[in-house]
Amino acid sequence: MTSLFVFASMAILGATTVFGIFTNCVIVSVNLTEKARGKTSLGSSDLILVTLGLSNIIFQLVMTANDFLSLLWSELYYSDEVYNTLNTLLFLPVYASFWFTVCLCVYYCLQIVIFTNPFLLRVKAEIPKLVPWFLVIAVLTAIAVGVPSFWSTYKDIPSGYLPNNQSLDTEVPKLNLTYLLASNILGCSLPLLLVGISNGLILKSLVTSSKLMEKNTSSPRTEAKKRAARTVSLLLALYLVFYMSEIMMFVDLFPPSSPGFCICLMVIYIYSPAQSVILILGSPKLKKALQSLFQLLVCWKNKQMAKSNILFITLPGSEGSRLSK
Repeated sequence: MTSLFVFASMAILGATTVFGIFTNCVIVSVNLTEKARGKTSLGSSDLILVTLGLSNIIFQLVMTANDFLSLLWSELYYSDEVYNTLNTLLFLPVYASFWFTVCLCVYYCLQIVIFTNPFLLRVKAEIPKLVPWFLVIAVLTAIAVGVPSFWSTYKDIPSGYLPNNQSLDTEVPKLNLTYLLASNILGCSLPLLLVGISNGLILKSLVTSSKLMEKNTSSPRTEAKKRAARTVSLLLALYLVFYMSEIMMFVDLFPPSSPGFCICLMVIYIYSPAQSVILILGSPKLKKALQSLFQLLVCWKNKQMAKSNILFITLPGSEGSRLSK
């Protein structure tokens, strides 16, 4: 890989890591702080947002370590123990984040859509008790899908286009096809399908309710439904783009440092920060907290600038000239 590609990748990864950790820490800290102060109990949606934020922080840290190591110390990175360990640690938060996203979208769907099925009505009534169990099942599913990747690698000989003087002209570890297919179905495709179904049901419900209330003014509940639908739709769009980029990276569709490879890599880098921004904009509480934080930073900056303007510089001889007058 060219030095320019390595430098650009490291710079973008570093920037997205800082931004992603900051925004996800806002999601986690705001909800946990309110819970600690006893102002409000941690609701079902808040609990899902906290777990999503934590999984995204872990994913961002592991991805940063993984990619920096692969770019700077490739020989160490492609050793069996390091490669398998980092791959497993990378897959766990990714699959967990996918299934947490399913939990959030299904929760919104149950809150918005009007069901007549007795089973779904009972699930909707018991949703506060069921959400923690859904999250536990999501974690267990991520572990069941991600941990086998440690033992699912094989050695592959690099393609002939690699230069002869490259240090990685030996065998490179890769995930075998059987594991890729199974993990793709259980860890990526199935969550994507469930998010798509939830999004479709929410949009259908909003269209139906809007036709019935065309002449009425919009209520706060209607606005909340629209905000939830917008959040789910944006999460689905982000999920689709990330999913396609991930597939193209796994099947080596583009050669390293090519434009297609760079685009897929950038999409993967911005996934966690973009998801956290969508979640913050979809929550009035988080949006207000972020705006307050920015206002505090602006006030602090203005105070620092005011202090710097008050500094006096005494020039040599100025005191004497004052006394002579």
